[in-house]
Amino acid sequence: MKRRAFIGASVAASAGLVTHSASAIGIKEKVTTKLKGNIKHSVCYWCYNTIPLETFLQNLNSLDIKAIDLVGPDEWPLLKKYNIHASMCWGAGLGIEKGWNDPSLHEELIKDYLKIIPKVAEAGYTNLICFSGNRNGMDDELGLKNCAMGLKQIIPEAEKHGVVIQMELLNSKVNHKDYMCDHSDWGVRLCKALGSENFKLLYDIYHMQIMEGDVIRTIQENHAYFGHYHTGGNPGRHEINETQELFYPAIMKAILETGYKGYVAQEFIPTWEDKIAALNEGVTICDV
Repeated sequence: MKRRAFIGASVAASAGLVTHSASAIGIKEKVTTKLKGNIKHSVCYWCYNTIPLETFLQNLNSLDIKAIDLVGPDEWPLLKKYNIHASMCWGAGLGIEKGWNDPSLHEELIKDYLKIIPKVAEAGYTNLICFSGNRNGMDDELGLKNCAMGLKQIIPEAEKHGVVIQMELLNSKVNHKDYMCDHSDWGVRLCKALGSENFKLLYDIYHMQIMEGDVIRTIQENHAYFGHYHTGGNPGRHEINETQELFYPAIMKAILETGYKGYVAQEFIPTWEDKIAALNEGVTICDV
């Protein structure tokens, strides 16, 4: 399933509607892994959603992965059962293509986010994703002003509840044609316009490698505005090993050197038959 179809959709697995057996989906019994603890590891479930969520959470415990990204209120009770943190929540908004750059959507978006922000905090979580939306012919400067105008209406509520609204940087070249928040500089200027520690950027390494490269320098110079990180191999958004062009151990070390204490979530689409083994390899590569 492509990510754009996953965002905002119900997760059947969490409701018990997906009943594949472990053997049918290629899961093997794993030896428990112990990670170093320097990087706080997470994973985006949509990349693995052929595996029932409960089975997936059991695997995360075996792999010593303590968090999961892009899950909403329906999934939170199951996460708590397995002591897995929701490191990036969703549950508000109209998806990737319809976002804060469109003033005609502000009323609906504001209502939606004001409703979910207290729920995120009550559940013990911090990060809540949002999107700029597509350009649809709109000038980037106007789009930035529109985003700031709308987001200012929810930031006080986020500050009150200790929730950080995170706008994701996505590429508009390969995966999300016409998406506005597709360069770090634009996102950083939006952060400055809002002037709140409760608004940050989700810096997706895969996406920004496609759009601008120079990943480590960008992190070093702008880390104050980056509140979360996603991985992915380029080209292809697959495993982050030697089959792709990024060297993730150096990137992880650069992130650590900024003093970052948040989560790094694996968001590559595994090509291996044993998807859990692929995830284990990715986390191990990043466990510097």
